[in-house]
Amino acid sequence: MQFGIFTVGDVTTDPTTGHTPTEHERIKATVAIAKKAEEVGLDVFATGEHHNPPFVAPANPTVLLANIAAQTERIVLSTSTTLITTNDPVRIAEDYGYLQHLAEGRVDLMMGRGNTGPVYPWFGKDIRDGIPLAVENYALLHKLWREESVDWEGKHRTPLQGFTSSPRPLDGVAPFVWHGSIRSPEIAEQAAYYGDGYFHNHIFWPSSHAAKMVRFYRQRFEHYGHGTADQAIVGLGGQVFMRKNSQDAINEFRPYFDRAPVYGHGPSLEDFMQQTPLLVGSPQQVIEQTLGFREYVGDYQRQLWLLDHAGLPLKTVLEQLDILGEEVVPVLRKEFAALKPAHVPDAPTHESLVAAAGGPRESTTVHAADDVTGKSPEEVSA
Repeated sequence: MQFGIFTVGDVTTDPTTGHTPTEHERIKATVAIAKKAEEVGLDVFATGEHHNPPFVAPANPTVLLANIAAQTERIVLSTSTTLITTNDPVRIAEDYGYLQHLAEGRVDLMMGRGNTGPVYPWFGKDIRDGIPLAVENYALLHKLWREESVDWEGKHRTPLQGFTSSPRPLDGVAPFVWHGSIRSPEIAEQAAYYGDGYFHNHIFWPSSHAAKMVRFYRQRFEHYGHGTADQAIVGLGGQVFMRKNSQDAINEFRPYFDRAPVYGHGPSLEDFMQQTPLLVGSPQQVIEQTLGFREYVGDYQRQLWLLDHAGLPLKTVLEQLDILGEEVVPVLRKEFAALKPAHVPDAPTHESLVAAAGGPRESTTVHAADDVTGKSPEEVSA
């Protein structure tokens, strides 16, 4: 099972000090957090995608992830949202294909529609087309990574004729894709149709809702013939804050929760902890509650936590990572491994996908048609 963290890249004033980090400080802190995640033994670092304040999460996450790839060796680099609705699938195919090479395969993606409504008109899209855009754009992206010459026509972009996305996927294997959704069964259906992973953010809604969405995905995964329902690839999100004493954790986290862009100005911290899977307490409480997720979603493959939200200072976030790496994740690895049946797969990695494909396949595109003439280089020179 993979354990990791994700960031939404918010630039938020620390309510306990009044300090608001600059965009530069927040960006550099994000890189430091990712490097620390690898240092403490986590498996995954993921970043969101935003195009507006108060977020500094990259509009093009490949820039951040490529920088982190150059400074790390092992950790898987992912997105916690790639906006499949407003990004051009051709650009996604090429940008993440390039990143996959730079990172030696340590890349996967989480497709999503995001939760910022104005992003649609910013990119010339209609929010009422959110689901159709997600379905159509991903169908094209899936094709671009698996076929070297693509003919395609849809409703939401111009047609393609004999188009080759480059660079081709590393070793002939596309990055693994998770489809992230909190409330849309259509996205769980999409994940199941392709045999991709389904990621439930697991923050805002009660556990009964997560159980319902994951159960639906598992049923449809089996329906499409990818394996049994319990072999479907599931990930969960969440937020965690820990101190040795649970009351200390609650007292320290409360001012951040109360003013958080995502949580604040709603239910109390205690109510939110009772009604949702938000984890605030001692390391042992976090271990017990995380193990409890398995009771209603089954055996799952990836657990990501949000640590750096709501103005928490970098020092505190790094302390949280130390606790995760030293006290929490080692126990969870052991316990989840002991509970997982042998027929339930591990989280897909580049290496496992290459092995399943029968080994690496090299690809070149030197004979691709010229963009202007539509002819090959040999035909142009003749």
